Amino acid sequence: MAFSLFSGRSKVVNIVINDHSIRYVELKQKNPAVPLRFGQRFLPPGVISDGKIQDFDTLENILDECIEDWKIAKREVRFIVPDSLVMIRKVSIPADVKEDEIHGYLYLELGTAIHLPFEDPVFDIVSLGTEGKQQEVLVFASPEKYVTEYADLFKAVRLKPIAADISPLAIYRLYRQSDLAHSSEVLLSVQFDLDVVSMCVFEEHIPVFMRHIPGDLKENWKVKWSKGDSSEQEMVYEGEISELTFQLEDIYRDILKLMDFYRYSLSQGKKEVTKILVNGDHPMLGRIIADIKEQLEVPVDTLTVNIPGSEQDSFPNSFHLALGLGLKEVQ
Repeated sequence: MAFSLFSGRSKVVNIVINDHSIRYVELKQKNPAVPLRFGQRFLPPGVISDGKIQDFDTLENILDECIEDWKIAKREVRFIVPDSLVMIRKVSIPADVKEDEIHGYLYLELGTAIHLPFEDPVFDIVSLGTEGKQQEVLVFASPEKYVTEYADLFKAVRLKPIAADISPLAIYRLYRQSDLAHSSEVLLSVQFDLDVVSMCVFEEHIPVFMRHIPGDLKENWKVKWSKGDSSEQEMVYEGEISELTFQLEDIYRDILKLMDFYRYSLSQGKKEVTKILVNGDHPMLGRIIADIKEQLEVPVDTLTVNIPGSEQDSFPNSFHLALGLGLKEVQ
């Protein structure tokens, strides 16, 4: 999916910005996905909140420094729209609306037959088929104001935005390329980041339901220089472990509630989640994966990406999202 603000294609960098970090990946090759270069920079608190830019000037200055350090000046860029700014909705429209007319039809029906929780959306669609006089389309929407603000940020630092994407689709591309996906499964993708937990249900490779849990998971996490490496930073927890445990347990319960909602409300008991995919940048992701395996009693998959010729055991989980973004084809 590409929000319809951009066009063009060439060798690009892939950037993911969330409330606490900026990450980039440049691919050496796409199949299999092999990263060429990657890097990250942690952000001060308050620069971005719930996906919305609060201090544009500070963010611009930091991104400008990143571009110089990473040597990606004047490059084309794909970026992720923060999950908190994205919604997925299934919409029924008349069967006689042609494919190239669907966008225009949806715009005309906004606010009357079609209701979104924000004004002036930018969106993309996936056709789900026709039955009788109706056809179903899946609408991915986000407020144009915020998508444009991120595009303006990249333009301000002399990058060229060519595509915006959403995290579930980016991760699913990597999952599918890893030969883990099956059309018969119902997959719950859980992106467990430090500032938000995003969940998306896939049926037959298509995302049909998305929900995110905003949280204050960043509380008591501090940026520190890595021991033995003065050039690398990491997030270190300085609070009470019991408090962190309570936070995680609350999120596990929310994941279970979403699974029950999907099973009993969305699919009327006809379908249920058959597999969970867990990814994210949370520093305790290993423990989180173990907890989910133990508590939710559903098979759990994770992503592993190896870098040929590298001394690293595998590519860091926190960069998987940017890597999956790099698999996107720009129309």
